[in-house]
Amino acid sequence: MTDRPIAAARADGRRTLTEAEGKQLLADAGVETPSFAVCATVDEAVEAAEGMGYPVVVKVSSPSVTHKSEWASGAGVTVGIASEEGVRTASERIFEAATEQNVHADVLVEEAMDVEAGTEVIVGGLRDPSFGPVVLTGLGGVFTEVFEDTSHRIAPIGRAEARAAIEELQAAELLEGYRGSEPADVDALADVVAIVGDLVTEHPIAELDVNPVLASADGAVALDALVVLDPETAVDPASGTEAGVDR
Repeated sequence: MTDRPIAAARADGRRTLTEAEGKQLLADAGVETPSFAVCATVDEAVEAAEGMGYPVVVKVSSPSVTHKSEWASGAGVTVGIASEEGVRTASERIFEAATEQNVHADVLVEEAMDVEAGTEVIVGGLRDPSFGPVVLTGLGGVFTEVFEDTSHRIAPIGRAEARAAIEELQAAELLEGYRGSEPADVDALADVVAIVGDLVTEHPIAELDVNPVLASADGAVALDALVVLDPETAVDPASGTEAGVDR
């Protein structure tokens, strides 16, 4: 069921889903994600990596950590790990930093994707006070805030309108194939945009950021996800107040 991750967060009194919960929400709705596993120990992380095959990415997994790459002096994300030793080292850093900061955290191990094989795109959704559910798309990854090249639509939308939103971006030329690269599967990317619009429309989601989506000739894969629920949907059972969001 699509709302399982949301129900889990509500039960814990949280407004923020973990990355794994966000990706599960997307996967249940039909968005492709890399293979991933949430691990509670270093040994579990190594076992998961061995099962997926190297290289892998190791990340901190906690609803308290939304900006993983900046967390604990860079311990929150390690990419391109190609050995058991590398997984052990990255996982130990996460668990040690979590203990020091008194943060409950697991380790997310996921299949590494070749980001050079496509274009990184941001797909997001939010509930605007005036317009209601809105979906956006634009150039993603580290360029999101640099170029601010985005296109917005009131949700829900179909694939045709989602594709039109993508094609009006200044960065659309990158998706068409650049300097010999293969054109991206824009229809697959448009499906992601439409699905995100549906999720924000149909569920109590205040904000959904999928950044980046790797758009390539092989499709569109969600590499990261941040989901924040509407305030009234998550109340701290201990205090009776809304659970906060670490931004």
